[in-house]
Amino acid sequence: MPKNMTTIQARLRVKGEEKKTLDDLMRRWSSCMRFAYKRLLEGKTRRELKRELQRIFGLNSRYVDDSILKAQSVINLSRELGFNPNKVIFGGRDLFEKLSKRHLSEKERDKLRDEWKERRQCNLYSRGDKSKSGNLNLRIVKEGGRHFLRVNVGNRRWILPELITSHKKWGLFESFLIQGVPYSVRVRRRNGRYYAYISFEEPLPEVEIGFENGAIGVDLNAFPSHTAWAEIGRDGNLVSYGEIPTPHLWDGKKTKRDYFAWQYAHQVVRIALEKRKGIVLEDLKIKDKGFRGDCTGRKTRRIKHSFSYKKLKERIIHLARRYGVAVEEVSPAYTSVIGMLKYAPQLSLTKDIASAWVIARRGLGLSEKVPRNYLKLIESSQRESGTEERRAYGRNLSSAGNPKRSPYNLWRVLRVAVLTALSPEGQRTPRCLSPLKSLLISGDVGRIPLWGRETLLPGTGSMAGEIAPAGFIPSLKGRDINSPAPDCTNVRFG
Repeated sequence: MPKNMTTIQARLRVKGEEKKTLDDLMRRWSSCMRFAYKRLLEGKTRRELKRELQRIFGLNSRYVDDSILKAQSVINLSRELGFNPNKVIFGGRDLFEKLSKRHLSEKERDKLRDEWKERRQCNLYSRGDKSKSGNLNLRIVKEGGRHFLRVNVGNRRWILPELITSHKKWGLFESFLIQGVPYSVRVRRRNGRYYAYISFEEPLPEVEIGFENGAIGVDLNAFPSHTAWAEIGRDGNLVSYGEIPTPHLWDGKKTKRDYFAWQYAHQVVRIALEKRKGIVLEDLKIKDKGFRGDCTGRKTRRIKHSFSYKKLKERIIHLARRYGVAVEEVSPAYTSVIGMLKYAPQLSLTKDIASAWVIARRGLGLSEKVPRNYLKLIESSQRESGTEERRAYGRNLSSAGNPKRSPYNLWRVLRVAVLTALSPEGQRTPRCLSPLKSLLISGDVGRIPLWGRETLLPGTGSMAGEIAPAGFIPSLKGRDINSPAPDCTNVRFG
């Protein structure tokens, strides 16, 4: 049975001499972890370090082993994210840089120094052990109806700070305690208070909501900050759609963004539970977040850099699995382009909702064909330019005869041919895609003088005045799932 790692936060009530004892233990363990981090970068092995660290820091073998494990995980994470492990600053780089400034007052400097020391020195971690029915160094015990954290401080001595929590998963964790399920505990001090983070494996339910009746495509967007979703049936046709504003994922502190990421993820999963359909997401790895001088603006770059895309995506997957909803990740290649050129003009949709529609269709394994009139537009453009003798549908001779080329070559050409004509002033994406409707239905293309020569422009031909405007199809937004779907028999989706 698949399992999920669940973490419960609890407050520790530490009194009197227990504070000094716990602070000293956390300081030695944190120093041990940083020392192990440096030695691992020098090439030493875990076996070589284990005995040496016990002698230097006065910790038992389990504490030392856990500190080496944590140090190695930081190294692996740094390399995975493309950072140099030698430049990691324990305690936080941002706080360290603030402390390096000279214009701080003495009060501000003392406050920042205390916060930096807490992050750097006040940490303690112990893994669970299945053979020992839980955790030997940081064990949770129950006495007189109350729960305590029994902390092993060495030399056969323990302290018992009380655990205070109202977490909704605590009852489940208590049942696991009786069964002897292993759990890991991390102790931290923050703003003078002590907290315990208890992690254990929670069995996940079987998938009950799949893709038998359709799917819900989800498109996460940093700018504008919102999440677009589109519900489709088994045939791939649109049933309903909507948008969830996510303004708090790029502004505010990390804890605030974490909280709202859970809230937005709950809204997405709630939609999937109501519609009884699985969720389809893009397997997208955002690398280009903008740079100074890219003509996007300071605010846009700030939003892109601060937007918690990965955080929101992971929480949607986590909650969906917890509630038995199937989740599938698909390739993000040209979902926005296909949505803008093919679906947005037909039903007067925004490009983000149209992109979510494409994502949902891709999750069901449905392919996207280029509309026939788009092919005619490309063919006429190439014949006019004289670059191509025979029909290549927007590809040159080498790519047209090569089956190993990307299947998105045609969409790549259409993006340039159509969107450039719609945005001659250099706009990135036109806001109004309604001129494409006459091109999709009737192939209506006009010619206008542009940049010293005639240019093909959709929706400006002889039938431009006879085609109904793009908003003549009633909107599906907010429509009940049980109501009949709109008549789209005359719209070519395939």
